[in-house]
Amino acid sequence: MSRLRVPRPIGRPRTTPEVVLADKAYSSRAIRSHLRQRGIRTVIPQPADQAANRKRRGRLGGRPPALDREAYKQRNTVERCINKLKQWRGLATRYDKTATSYLAGLHLAAIFIWSAR
Repeated sequence: MSRLRVPRPIGRPRTTPEVVLADKAYSSRAIRSHLRQRGIRTVIPQPADQAANRKRRGRLGGRPPALDREAYKQRNTVERCINKLKQWRGLATRYDKTATSYLAGLHLAAIFIWSAR
């Protein structure tokens, strides 16, 4: 989350996007608080176990985090892109030993997907 960058047409990329769309796996307290401190709105559903723990605590559990259901539907586009990237065997199995070579493979796969359109 700390490497988050949003490109602009001119100038440096922004480090604070308006919204972060994520699935239930990214619903941890640490991620939510990190994004809240940076002023970034989160659209992350709450997993059933976290909701049950919150409800079990009653009033002390606090209120559930807000979820914009219409914005969450846009996450489907990102998921389909990730699934296309995972069709590249080197990315899906993470054969690369360093993060730099993995990122280079990710860029190559993205270029191939984009050029096939």
